[in-house]
Amino acid sequence: MSSVYVSSDEIRDQFSRAMSAMYQQEVPQYGTLLSLTEAVNQAVLAANPGLNSQLQNSDELARINVERHGAIRVGSPGELAMLRRMFAVMGMEPVGYYDLAAAGVPVHSTAFRPVSDEALKRNPFRVFTSLLRLELIEKVELREQASEILKARDIFTANVKVLIERFEQQGGLSAFDAEQFVQEALETFRWHDNATVDLATYERLHDEHRLIADVVCFRGPHINHLTPRTLDIDEVQRRMPTVGIDPKVTIEGPPRRDCPILLRQTSFKALEETIAFADAAEGKHTARFGEIEQRGIALTRKGRELYDQLLAVAKESAPAVANNDAHQAHLSDVFKAFPDAYETLRCEGLAFFHYQAVQGGSVQGPISVEQVESLIEQGALSVIPMIYEDFLPVSAAGIFQSNLGGSSHDHYASSASQQEFEQALGSAVIDEIALYAQRQQASLEQALAQLSG
Repeated sequence: MSSVYVSSDEIRDQFSRAMSAMYQQEVPQYGTLLSLTEAVNQAVLAANPGLNSQLQNSDELARINVERHGAIRVGSPGELAMLRRMFAVMGMEPVGYYDLAAAGVPVHSTAFRPVSDEALKRNPFRVFTSLLRLELIEKVELREQASEILKARDIFTANVKVLIERFEQQGGLSAFDAEQFVQEALETFRWHDNATVDLATYERLHDEHRLIADVVCFRGPHINHLTPRTLDIDEVQRRMPTVGIDPKVTIEGPPRRDCPILLRQTSFKALEETIAFADAAEGKHTARFGEIEQRGIALTRKGRELYDQLLAVAKESAPAVANNDAHQAHLSDVFKAFPDAYETLRCEGLAFFHYQAVQGGSVQGPISVEQVESLIEQGALSVIPMIYEDFLPVSAAGIFQSNLGGSSHDHYASSASQQEFEQALGSAVIDEIALYAQRQQASLEQALAQLSG
């Protein structure tokens, strides 16, 4: 890319900050959430110098305060395909396929995010993007009506489409164009308190599923949450009521551990907001909420299989008491079967790591697996946990359901349709586990090359 163009990393950083500022204006509790998360993170780092130095050594510390993930839901393949092109301007690619229909939510999804080590360190902004599965609406008339409503809207400004094409043709955007792009792209995610349909149509779609009404009945998809990253989600959950925020009952994901794995998240209940409908009626709509996440180490396929097995056991034997303390105690008991030491996770091939050459170390000639272990023991090669950058399908669905107040729709439990999703997207999604494996291997090869230098 020519030096006259702004890097995609810079555009992504500008956009994520602009979206955070916009959402803070739209949902004031999000600002409270940011302050709470920052206070907890500072307390954790002050009390844990080892974690502080680990995050500094891996260049992770600088990204935590800017780190956000958002979530949006679109209604048509055309909208999804244009979003892919929009996110490409920001250096974000579709990673992973998530079938939420299996959890009673009529969407399937991917996560647009940066993929390289350098881009993730700069700003790991990610947007969990869901496509409505109209085919899961059983009533033919309602399905056709939803389709017609979606065909009549354009969620992108004319100017942002021009700028996306310019980026694709030139291979980049000038500083002026990049600034314009950020402002124009923001419009796609802005909240609209006026619906494009009358109240009766909204209610029919809402009765089918709240999320269908949320996707279909507005001019745009509106960002429905932005999520900061915390280093201690249990403490955030404990403190939320003290700052006037009502958290959901349980923290989603694995239990608290010495070596955190994958992703844990919690949220506050969705806001009930006043909406003006096309027939001048007023009503209420529930869509937007606040969420907090704590990220752990990325797991290999073997690790994910063990995680899924234990989660299934925990679900089957879950206590009837629906409170977070009982839920976490039960999870912790089941997850005793999952090793909780980084060295064990690495040696058993359960998790991914970055390798780094340690100054002063050196090796000669080709290196075997046994020699790699020896270099680690000697301290010539350091091993750093690789942060999980993606999402948990069960967790995403759980957050959706708890915040939309929806009961389960078992009839949505159709087979996953990754092929159909990729056809709508206009490209294949990246296999996230293969991506972690590539990054681990590349870090090892680079470290060994430095030691062989």
